[in-house]
Amino acid sequence: MAKAEPRLRCAAGPLREIEIGGAEELDAALRGATEPFVVRGLVADWPLVEAGRHSGKAARDYLLRFRRDVPFTVSVGEPSGDGRLFYDHTMGMNFRTARAKLEDVFARIDAEADNPEASPLYLASIDMHQFFAGLHEANQVDLGERSVLASIWMGTRTRIAAHNDFPQNLACVAAGRRRFTLFPPDQFRNLYLGPIDNTPAGRAISMVDFHHPDLDQHPRFAEAMRHALVAELEAGDAIHIPPMWWHHVEGLAPFNVLVNYWWRETPRWMGQPQEALNHAIMTIRDLPAHEKQHWRDVFDYYVFNNGDQTVGHIPEEGRSVLAPLTPESAGRIRAFLLRQLSR
Repeated sequence: MAKAEPRLRCAAGPLREIEIGGAEELDAALRGATEPFVVRGLVADWPLVEAGRHSGKAARDYLLRFRRDVPFTVSVGEPSGDGRLFYDHTMGMNFRTARAKLEDVFARIDAEADNPEASPLYLASIDMHQFFAGLHEANQVDLGERSVLASIWMGTRTRIAAHNDFPQNLACVAAGRRRFTLFPPDQFRNLYLGPIDNTPAGRAISMVDFHHPDLDQHPRFAEAMRHALVAELEAGDAIHIPPMWWHHVEGLAPFNVLVNYWWRETPRWMGQPQEALNHAIMTIRDLPAHEKQHWRDVFDYYVFNNGDQTVGHIPEEGRSVLAPLTPESAGRIRAFLLRQLSR
């Protein structure tokens, strides 16, 4: 159903764009933001961006100046494809991973630059501090006091299925071009998500092929596209993706580099909500219907609608983990869960 794509894409709206005058304005825009936005030229002065403007080869040469002498993990896709890193027909992956020095990966890109049959190569979520020396210091965004994880993503033309992330995300295009298609968190029902454990990169992904959507198999995807926001970013541009927003990402140039920053606005000791979902699937999902309804009510009482009706009758000094969490009380819960799970 490739012909359906233009109609669906026309239903999507443009992402909001804002202007940023400096670190303080960026901090203010990010603080508490619940909607995505694009900042054109936010990192236009990076040396990496300048190198990429000359050519993909110049960007690769620049990156090699900073790489550490360690093997990198690279995903190698199917040749003659369109760069979609996804499942195969058996629900395994349609790509393999290998370990190689960065100079060897880049040499292969150089050698296959004019080969339309070449396999897509993708180096995903590479820790900038662990795998490069000085690259982050030479190319970074001032995010104030936020504790960020800085990662770099490098590769040829690729398509990454729609997925979401728990942390805040500021993604900066450092070379090439990327297209982002975003959906609000509540559109997960219309994106036809795959397994939550067998995934390409740790997060459930949309099973819909955005270039060739099959509306007979995925009819609700048309509704998702009515809520979609799309932006095409050039080198130097940045996008903020709030937590849980779904995003489909395409690398459009022969060589693409993205630098992104993840951070949480809640303490790390609170853990990941996905862990609670996994545990609930194991312990609650397959119970009889009346028992599931009881546990739904219990979760509402203790988790989603917690308030004075939950703890007002308990002396403050005796509320234990029902009181606002601290690192210590969260640690007690974690230790209890580990003991239970190890039985």
